Amino acid sequence: MKNNWKYLSIILFCMVLVACQPKEDAANLYPQESPLQTDITIPEDFTGSEPIKISLTQDGHTVDDADFVHVEIWKGDGSFHDEMKETINAGDGFYTFNKKLTEDGLYYIKVHAGNKGSTIMPTLPFAVGELSKADVEALNDQAPDDSGDHSQHH
Repeated sequence: MKNNWKYLSIILFCMVLVACQPKEDAANLYPQESPLQTDITIPEDFTGSEPIKISLTQDGHTVDDADFVHVEIWKGDGSFHDEMKETINAGDGFYTFNKKLTEDGLYYIKVHAGNKGSTIMPTLPFAVGELSKADVEALNDQAPDDSGDHSQHH
């Protein structure tokens, strides 16, 4: 009688394992994210008279009506930090932002953009006027090394 229970238990256990196997198309049952991508264009000699341009694409198409596109700018030495502000939708997947910056130095721009569940926040350094020695050193500290490890954390 004990052997019958043992065999019956093994058979039931195997049936449960077989029933719990995932379907081959299980990944298709979940929403597939299409990552948002951006390209930030800052005029070469930035004075603030020309707008900063941000282009957004998703799934190979331009994003003409993103859920949100905000920009924040700060100075590398911490002496200036502008609050996050909305961009202007210029159409054809382009968003623009104007900011007059009068002090020379190293600045950073961070774009906060989201569309259809995908959110990105790329940060880009840029120079206004002449850079100080400390600004140049800060840029060099951020330069990627050539160690072969090109992994990034998001």
